Order: sequence, then C-alpha cells, then structure tokens
Amino acid sequence: MMSHPLASRLDQIAPFHVMEILKMAKALEQQGRHLIHMGIGEPDFTAPPAVVDAAASAMRDGRLQYTTALGIPELRSAIAKHYRDAFNVEVPEHRIIVTAGASAALLLACGALVQPGAEVLMPDPSYPCNRHFVAAFEGKAKLVNSGAEQRYQLSAAAVREHWTAQTAGVLLATPSNPTGTTIQPDELKAILQEVRARDGFAIVDEIYQGLTYDHAPSTVLTIDQDAIVINSFSKYFSMTGWRLGWMVVPEHMVAAVEKLAQNWFICPSSIAQYAAVACFEPQQIAIFEARKAEMQTRRDYLVPALRELGFSIPVTPDGAFYVYANCSALTDDADHFAKDVLQKAGVVITPGQDFGPFTAKDHVRFSYANSLDNLKEAVRRLAEYLKQGS
Repeated sequence: MMSHPLASRLDQIAPFHVMEILKMAKALEQQGRHLIHMGIGEPDFTAPPAVVDAAASAMRDGRLQYTTALGIPELRSAIAKHYRDAFNVEVPEHRIIVTAGASAALLLACGALVQPGAEVLMPDPSYPCNRHFVAAFEGKAKLVNSGAEQRYQLSAAAVREHWTAQTAGVLLATPSNPTGTTIQPDELKAILQEVRARDGFAIVDEIYQGLTYDHAPSTVLTIDQDAIVINSFSKYFSMTGWRLGWMVVPEHMVAAVEKLAQNWFICPSSIAQYAAVACFEPQQIAIFEARKAEMQTRRDYLVPALRELGFSIPVTPDGAFYVYANCSALTDDADHFAKDVLQKAGVVITPGQDFGPFTAKDHVRFSYANSLDNLKEAVRRLAEYLKQGS
C-alpha cells in the first residue's frame, strides 16, 4: 500500500529522548522493580478538594457546553484580579486569553508571530517544545549557549550579539525548565529593551511563576505590558491533566489570537475553566502556598545533597522544581549515566540532551516534585551506586 510523504517540517521536530528512559522505567516496574521518579516535571500534589468540587458542580449544573474561544468571563476576571493582588499590576480582562494548557498558548503565540524563515532566540538549555513550536510554523529556533555565568538564561548581551536581520523575537522562560533559574529583574528589563529597540517580540513563559523561592514571584508585565505572557494551571495550581492555561497579549493581538483559537481549539475545557475559578479563592491560595513551602524544603535538602555526591550545581535554582546538575566529574556521557542510574540504582532522572546540545553531554535534570522521604531514598541509592564505581 502506497503511503503519502509526510510534511518536511517533521524533520525539524526531534522526539523526546526522555521517553526512552520512561519506557525503560515502565519495563522495570512491570518486572517488580521499585523506582523513584525524579524525571517528570509534574507536581506530586493534585487539585485541592474545592477545585474538584467546583468541577463536579459545573457538571451537575449542566455547564458543559462550548465557551467562547477566549474563556469564560468569570475566569478571566479572576486572573485579572490575581495580577492586581499578587503583583500590583493592572491587566485588562480582554487581554487575557484562557487556553487549553500553556502548550496551546505557546502554539497560538507562535502562530500569530512567527513568519516562515524567521529566527527566534532562546537559551540553550531550554524546554524542547519551545523550539518545536517555532519550527511548526517554519521558523527557526536559534539556540544561544547559556551557561552558569548567565544563570543558564538568555542575556541582554547575547541578544545584541546574536540578533540578525532574520531575527523576529525572543522566547524566554522564568523560572526555567530545565534549570529552575529565574532571569533577574534588571537583566530581564535590559533584554526587553534590546528586543524593543529592534522592533521584535518577546514571549515570556511564566508557567512556574508561583513556584519561586528566596524572593517573591514576579511578572514581566510590571516591566513591559507589550510582552506576550504564557501561564498555566499545571504547576503552582497542581492541575496538570486538566489542560488549562492562559496568555496575556497586547491589545493589537487580541483579535488575531482569538481567530486562531476559534479555528484551532474552539474553546478550552468548560469543566476545567469553571473549576479553575476556585483556585483563586483565599483558602486555595493558602493551600498552594503551603505546597510551595514544601517544594522549597525539598530543594533545600536536595541541592546540597547532590553537591556532596559530586554533582556541580553552580547556580542554586530559585524556582520551579528542578535541579540542573553538571555530572562531568562523575561521567563523560550524561545519557548513558541516566540510563545506568535507572538500571542499577532505580532512580529516574532526565539526561540533558533533550534541552539542547550545549549542555547535553554533561548535565542531568532532577525533579524534586516527589516526597522528601523519596528524595532521601534516591540520594541514598545514588550514593551507593557511586560508591560501587557506577
């Protein structure tokens, strides 16, 4: 049977290498092995009871029809109030667009902004799907080597150095996956000034915004109201499987993004939207803040424990729930190391190759979205593994 050729854009989209690790992990678990998962970026907490109750209430009341493509007014209003209360910034409700997860928001942003052949600057390392969203619209993600000296983030100097006639904008993440680092406010302001001076766009991924430690969370909107902001209910709000997020866009982009959202998604899940309104109630915020404190306790345990084992962590992560660790003192192949740790120690970690070539061979990512007891057991297993000469 003859098959039609697939679109050439698929050549620009790499598979998730970590999926090989996860397949190996699943096979080991089916054999009865007990594994400690530090690979997936998913909170081990779930939506609070009041959020679940709000979803059940919406179903009982029959609020199950399509909503507008931009989201229900109650949720857009609650998000606008959240910006006022948490960040002291006014964001008009009509500029807030509720999406089917942050992934949909990134897709919409790239669909509205990325021309074929256009370059978008982003740091290496960075979340792999970000560059693939750019590639989906025949743009080119231009990865800029960003080491510990730059907090593994894009810098204003890097924007000046790497901007070309083909560059259209930047895609940033603060806090970042995989590094857990934020962009310092003065540096972020300088980056945006460089971008604006070149008439470029700035997409800022803030999906780990609520999970910042050592300092209060912030938003780029206090610096630049024309930045395109991406956010999510998956991380701080613990609603990964509900597939709900939002974006804030400048006035001139609202109609364009609405048109794309109508055609691509119709609307986000109505049930998830009605449930998410409850997230912003004071009682639920108190729960999320307590969970954030627990995440910080885990970070404060894991970072020094990994350093003691021989991992180099030159920048203490101040957000999200990741530690991006240099393992070059322990191995010359991070991918092999991750697989060997899985097989011999029963600990699931993510090799750096998913996050860009610059740090691929000598970094691994640890997720501390797991209980403190499990983290301590993982460290014990890693210590035993390293003691035996790996």
